[in-house]
Amino acid sequence: MKMIRCIWTIAKTTLLDLVRQKVFFILIVFAFVAIGSSLFMEKLSFAEEFQMLKDICLGAMSVFTILLAILATANLLPRDLEDRTIYTLLAKPVPRYAYLIGRLGGVCALLFLFTLFMTAVSAAVLWVRETMVIAEVMKQYGASSEEAHAAVRAVRDATFTTGLVAGVVLIFIKAAVLAAATLLISTFSTSALFTVMIGAAVYFIGQLQGTAREFFLNTDMGTWWMRGVVAIVSLLLPDLQVFNLTDDVIAGASIPMGIFLRTAGLGIIYVMVYTAVSTWIFSKREL
Repeated sequence: MKMIRCIWTIAKTTLLDLVRQKVFFILIVFAFVAIGSSLFMEKLSFAEEFQMLKDICLGAMSVFTILLAILATANLLPRDLEDRTIYTLLAKPVPRYAYLIGRLGGVCALLFLFTLFMTAVSAAVLWVRETMVIAEVMKQYGASSEEAHAAVRAVRDATFTTGLVAGVVLIFIKAAVLAAATLLISTFSTSALFTVMIGAAVYFIGQLQGTAREFFLNTDMGTWWMRGVVAIVSLLLPDLQVFNLTDDVIAGASIPMGIFLRTAGLGIIYVMVYTAVSTWIFSKREL
């Protein structure tokens, strides 16, 4: 119970520190992207318009959460070492694993609030566009006509789908995986810049490793050492392609519950494994 309170205190402090760094200015950029994009789609059909809006909102949400996960996490440990805050914490005494879990918990809390805000902005933009399109449909066909009611149902079906919630949750989980991987890198890194660079490399490799694995393992073009490298990369780095289910969401399809649970469970396993390895490496590090 004492360790839980300790982790909770460190996580809350981490969240407040990150908020004071004004990282929420990124949210303003996202809001402008989401709202501004809706102003250039009036010439599209309502189905194409809502698909494009969801594509932009979910894509921007994914990019900004990943940037925040890497940048916010990369600065935690180097800044604490530079400010000597970590020595004060560990002298309490606070176990090193509690320190790392608390720091990661604070970053995940920030990512959750970040994702929640962006979801609210996206939903507001979609709702405003839906209201405007419905008003145009009612004006065109007449409020009481069957064509108007059918068109209104089609507009509402194209705007909000059940898959949107699952897509947003997977975006958050993918960002949490990147945060845990970045925290792992920071435990043996020498600088925040190096951590950011390696974290970005992990993201790009994670996005491509599924395609590379399928190419080298399922064709005769890959040599034995290429297949060995792909196997090692697949073992050490997260396969971020499995979280990219937003294309189906944008098209209006729902994500089957089994696929969603397996994907979310895989993300949680990634976070737990990276956190465990981080605590082991950090416990061996001389401060």
